[in-house]
Amino acid sequence: MTKLFNPAWSIERRRNLRGSMTIPERILWKELRNGTLGIKFRRQFGIGSFIVDFCSPMHRIVIEVDGDSHFTREGLVYDAERTAYLIGLDFRILRFTNNDVMRNLDGVLLQIAASCPPPFQGGDRGGRSAKP
Repeated sequence: MTKLFNPAWSIERRRNLRGSMTIPERILWKELRNGTLGIKFRRQFGIGSFIVDFCSPMHRIVIEVDGDSHFTREGLVYDAERTAYLIGLDFRILRFTNNDVMRNLDGVLLQIAASCPPPFQGGDRGGRSAKP
């Protein structure tokens, strides 16, 4: 069975991406990692054959900070493929531009907080109520 999260093939690539984060990614990571939102995020997180900028697996949220390369024809096609795959795994994808992070960090953080449902706490996933 293939490992879905952080597969072994991506270890070196994820490490390199963490070392070469853009300034907007670094700014957002500083806020996410210090617990400002009370939500645990991971950076450069592998999901299947993709590596996302930030992820809260518990909340099924992916955050992408998009620079200029995301707005090329190739970037748009790649992002659409990745988005479809992640949605198929029940992840919600939040996309922000570099400018969003640099000019409206508080608004970005508010939108992230508002998009995070409470984490799954266990119990029956089948929709039946638990026995008293």
